[in-house]
Amino acid sequence: MGTLVASRAAAAGVTRMGIAIYDAQDRKVFEQMVGDFTPDERVAVASSSKMVSGVVLFDVIRQGLLSLDSTTGQVLGWTGDKAGITLRHLLSFTSGLEPNHPCTSRVTLTLQECVAQIATVPVKAPPGTRFDYGGVHLQVAARMAEVVTNKGWNTLFTQTLATPLGLPSGVTYYTAPTQMLGTTNPLIAGGLRASMNEYAKLLALVFHRGRYAGLEKGTLALFSAQTREPYPSVTVGNSPMQDVGYPYRYGLTAWLECSPVPVLGCPSISSPGAFGWTPWLDRDAGYYAILGMQLGAGDATGGVVSFSVDLEQDLKPLIRTALGN
Repeated sequence: MGTLVASRAAAAGVTRMGIAIYDAQDRKVFEQMVGDFTPDERVAVASSSKMVSGVVLFDVIRQGLLSLDSTTGQVLGWTGDKAGITLRHLLSFTSGLEPNHPCTSRVTLTLQECVAQIATVPVKAPPGTRFDYGGVHLQVAARMAEVVTNKGWNTLFTQTLATPLGLPSGVTYYTAPTQMLGTTNPLIAGGLRASMNEYAKLLALVFHRGRYAGLEKGTLALFSAQTREPYPSVTVGNSPMQDVGYPYRYGLTAWLECSPVPVLGCPSISSPGAFGWTPWLDRDAGYYAILGMQLGAGDATGGVVSFSVDLEQDLKPLIRTALGN
């Protein structure tokens, strides 16, 4: 494994990154750093924020304040063809909304103001019929959580996950995470900053279906639903996984690394980000892992996402073998 990581990094011109692998008992069984990157270096994890945001929303559901069937009409007062969009649609990126909106990068707004702007844009498709990867869906879902909890997103994240897991205040969501700017309109789908050691606790919580370190977050049913595709017959629009050559579909805030997706759900899920940070887990093989890095657009020959996701795919059988599975 170490040889593969080093040779791939060298071939792609990647000079700073790391990998950490944890077994089902949360023991760090492998760690390797390239260059001067360290497991305590906090960086912008981009779309790896999505899976974490999912856990926060799962816990709001556990508390009975929302359900996967809660609609934008009920919670946000949306009307017309947008009123029937459910939290399930939003978490699976099948809301039919335009997947991106410029308001999500505006540091001076609040999440409420951004979502009010999103509400004015015509829908792209009826809910549940089209998959489009993008930041808008979770921005709306998070606003629903803010309304029913009467808490801002970062407060909700801190109280739900960061504080119980012992994570410091710097592990938080920003509008512009690489510059650490904007916390009133956090980018829910991509604004989190964390180190490998910090993110590992969040990933452990997902691996153990919300039952980790004495905590109970979300429900077992929600973590089971996460591993299935809620609308298997959707038209696939924007899909970064297909763009880099993989047939994987999407569950609830996570890619399903099975093709086709089994009826009972996919044991391996992931949440790779645009800067190369790639967390994944495999419950069948009994481990979870993080490729840690924060690369710029030109920092990997052949593309950042291709580099990290290809490396993840090639590491998976090696890890399975090393663990004796």
